[in-house]
Amino acid sequence: MVTCGPGLKDYLQAEIEALGFEITSAHPGSVLTRGSLVDCMKLNYSLRTAYNVLYLLREFRCGSIEALYKQVGTVAWEKIIDPQEHLCVLSRVETRTVNNSMYPNLKVKDAIVDRIYRKTGSRPDSGPERNGVVVNLFWKDDRAWIYVNTSGVKLSDRNYRKMPHKAPLRESLASAIIMASSYDGSQDIVLPMCGSGTLAIEAALMAQNKPAGALRSNFGFKHLICFDERLWQEVQNDVRKRIRKEALQKRIIATDIDEQAICAARQNARTAGVEHLIEFNVCDFSETELPTGRNILVMNPEYGSRMGELEQLEKLYKRIGDFLKKRCAGYTAYLLIGNKELSTKIRLKAARRMVFYNGNIECRLLKYELYEGSK
Repeated sequence: MVTCGPGLKDYLQAEIEALGFEITSAHPGSVLTRGSLVDCMKLNYSLRTAYNVLYLLREFRCGSIEALYKQVGTVAWEKIIDPQEHLCVLSRVETRTVNNSMYPNLKVKDAIVDRIYRKTGSRPDSGPERNGVVVNLFWKDDRAWIYVNTSGVKLSDRNYRKMPHKAPLRESLASAIIMASSYDGSQDIVLPMCGSGTLAIEAALMAQNKPAGALRSNFGFKHLICFDERLWQEVQNDVRKRIRKEALQKRIIATDIDEQAICAARQNARTAGVEHLIEFNVCDFSETELPTGRNILVMNPEYGSRMGELEQLEKLYKRIGDFLKKRCAGYTAYLLIGNKELSTKIRLKAARRMVFYNGNIECRLLKYELYEGSK
């Protein structure tokens, strides 16, 4: 099972299928497929919109905490987890059997370390840190599933955003937005109001076909007893063959009026290894250079939460609408809007509206086809 953020399921499914995996089922927040632990390595290394890649160990009926402890204890954990490793247990519980959602976590942890102690005479340390072995429990009504989390820390943490600046987009969401724009490197893409550069960096990684996991040195699967370094190197080498070595023929332009934001974006792009692919500039969005042609523009303007902010943002959104109408003819523009009322101030009819969630904020990615002259 591969998990993802709300609204990203369709993009994740498309990614998994593109890698050659068959989808067995898809649900809000997760996509199921079949594969080996080596396949889990490939998914972890390649996927852009995923949170975690989970490998199913056991599915069972579970009507009580005692049954949970007993069933988890039947798994041969001593063949999976070295006693010297660190263990983290995560759970999602939806059953009337349990009032305290933390208690199942404790019982799963106890069942695992008790089994390992009985078999080896040692027990692993445990805690909330996900830098070692991570085990996930899902318990719904009278059914339970135990997974080993082969990702560990969420895959959306790419490890390049050393300077996040203000309210950055999660990398997995940024990737899905770029995918929704149909950008593939064959067009120029312009990203005004770029903030700390996440959208621009994800676009550059896609244009280069660089794997999303290339900057991460740690994954959950590396802490399992069965981990094979040779197979891991083979997986990486196979994926890297598809990286585009040639220089991009089209431009990626990212601007922001905040000089500190551009400083952060440059540093993050440098860490990601794509600074040379992105043209960063400090300027108001309305002064952003727009290459001629049928290109793509992506913006993530502020949403606003207080009345004073909304009044100021109404003026900003009107300016954005004027910018699109007067300067962006021939472009297809995508705006991530977290406030429906503000979207009306743009005064353009969206060709399409796509639902995304930025944290707990329900947003719409609005697509505008900006024709030259009349449609």
